[in-house]
Amino acid sequence: MKELSVDHLLGIKYITKSDIELIFETADQFKEVINRPIKKVPSLRDITIANIFFENSTRTKLSFELAQKRLSADVISFSAAQSSVKKGETLIDTVNNILSMKVDMVVMRHERPGAAHFLSRNVNASIVNAGDGAHEHPTQGLLDSYTIREKLGGVEGKKVVIVGDILHSRVALSNIYALQMQGAEVKVCGPKTLIPRYVESLGVKVEPNLRKALEWADVANMLRVQNERLDVNYFPSTREYAQQYGLDKAFLDSLDKEIVIMHPGPINRGVEITSDVADSQQSVILEQVENGVAVRMAVIYLLASKIKQ
Repeated sequence: MKELSVDHLLGIKYITKSDIELIFETADQFKEVINRPIKKVPSLRDITIANIFFENSTRTKLSFELAQKRLSADVISFSAAQSSVKKGETLIDTVNNILSMKVDMVVMRHERPGAAHFLSRNVNASIVNAGDGAHEHPTQGLLDSYTIREKLGGVEGKKVVIVGDILHSRVALSNIYALQMQGAEVKVCGPKTLIPRYVESLGVKVEPNLRKALEWADVANMLRVQNERLDVNYFPSTREYAQQYGLDKAFLDSLDKEIVIMHPGPINRGVEITSDVADSQQSVILEQVENGVAVRMAVIYLLASKIKQ
């Protein structure tokens, strides 16, 4: 049986193209499973997984929990807001207390970049990074690539523009790594204040004009502005941002070709995209949500296979 080259999923930049291909092949099988009348398989009946979320999450948390239950794993969920972390307990003590309950895998979201790496070096469990600050969100990067592969028949050679708050987005970085590893061309588009200075060193081109960016692209991944991470005003107003970098149906229809519209959620309707774009035939946003379960099932299954060995 093929296996991943890593024991943890900490970020896309730590895995290989072969790992991505294996995850996608496995996700294909699980996508077929979750579309059956009986959506469960007994693959991980002897595995216990802890979901530890130090930041608010709806889609990612629910997606991971559903993926784990579809695989028949035992699942425990932890929210920092109702935990001893509020009393001053350290991250390692918190996780080790959970691991003493014989937990095999930890899925963690944390506001600090590098938290998943730190944990992987200090606790005896397989770690899945569900988002660490503005660093990476590897399963989102994988499911976005998987959705492009499904919609367009492959990722290699495709032109993908990521639009919006690149500076504070962990989704953007994971997408850049995953897309480039599979041979896609990547551009970013957004206010100059929300484009990190290092982005061109990653082999990514910057296109400040939204129309030019969309006319170039096969796929547009429209990111929301990360208001919870903004400590200063990076643009004059939400209204001006929407006028410069928002996408409505009239704009979309005025392009000389059809492009695929993606969004990692949650959507600020009327800001980065309007409802008629989000709900249009060109949008694959709901497909991203469905594919997220299959991809996360694949990641968990493949990592758990290494634990069993």
